[in-house]
Amino acid sequence: MADEDHSGTRPAAWREGLAEGADSLLAGRERAERDAEYRTLTYEVTDRIARITFNRPERGNAITADTPVELAAAVERADLDPRVHVMVVSGRGKGFCGGYDLSIFAENGGNPSDGPDAAAGTVLDPIVQARNHNPHGTWDPMVDYAMMSRFNRGFASLLHANKPTVAKLHGFAVAGGTDIALYADQIICADDTKIGYPPTRVWGIPAAGMWAHRLGDQRAKRLLFTGDCLSGKQAAEWGLAIEAPEADRLDERTEDLLERISRMPINQLIMAKLAMNSSLLSQGVANSTMISTVFDGISRHTREGYAFQMRSATVGFREAVRERDEPFGDYKRAQFDKPGDS
Repeated sequence: MADEDHSGTRPAAWREGLAEGADSLLAGRERAERDAEYRTLTYEVTDRIARITFNRPERGNAITADTPVELAAAVERADLDPRVHVMVVSGRGKGFCGGYDLSIFAENGGNPSDGPDAAAGTVLDPIVQARNHNPHGTWDPMVDYAMMSRFNRGFASLLHANKPTVAKLHGFAVAGGTDIALYADQIICADDTKIGYPPTRVWGIPAAGMWAHRLGDQRAKRLLFTGDCLSGKQAAEWGLAIEAPEADRLDERTEDLLERISRMPINQLIMAKLAMNSSLLSQGVANSTMISTVFDGISRHTREGYAFQMRSATVGFREAVRERDEPFGDYKRAQFDKPGDS
């Protein structure tokens, strides 16, 4: 590189991309483009933004065994790409993510034709998990933990990625969908998004264990002691989301945020994230996740948990969920008229 080509001769050279300029560490190195096929999401890069989009709209983007593996792979792909400065995770269709595809186990006994493809003969095999969830059999909590901890590892890639991650929520982000969203560095949501963990009413504890870390002790307990949900508007007021525009402005406001982040040098973004994560992780995120994952398994094998599972098998999962949620007044997309939701 000639002396006259040094970065001081170029206006605002610090805004150049990692692979741009003759003085780049990657100068002259050709990247091999790879085409990956995903079952549960799509991946694309536009400008400096990697876009990871859950793509099971007909099932509310419900989580299958493929979801955490593919999410982690997509995050790693973006993390290694010198073009990418920021990642955004969103959902196609009516909402971000409706949680785990629990009907696989609660309703039809893990029928492989209706559920995810998993490694047969391992703890991820849906037949193995269905047997472990048999109310008339013996439950092995560590077989349960082996499965659920791997889901969390995949979702936690959003937190542990070097580069910033943004979760864009609309419609609904409930149950396991919040396990994903709360691992992102930033949440932006439509003001009418339904966000929460109703399964704490029966048959579930949020396995990621991120609620107290994101909201603080009292507000996290307020939600998990009742299974109530937040509107997107209240999520922003409580500090869970950084912004909650009206639904028709969500795309615009998200793109503005992503564009602003993407102007930053990648190394600055990584250093800022690592510095902030050091404080968050020192709070004991890993320990919270471990304990919450164990308790989530226990909650599905209590007397009440078995009653919910048996009811689902008898009348169907949707009906059991209706019976669970209607007394609280928030079944499906009921309005957010809880006290204190002004």
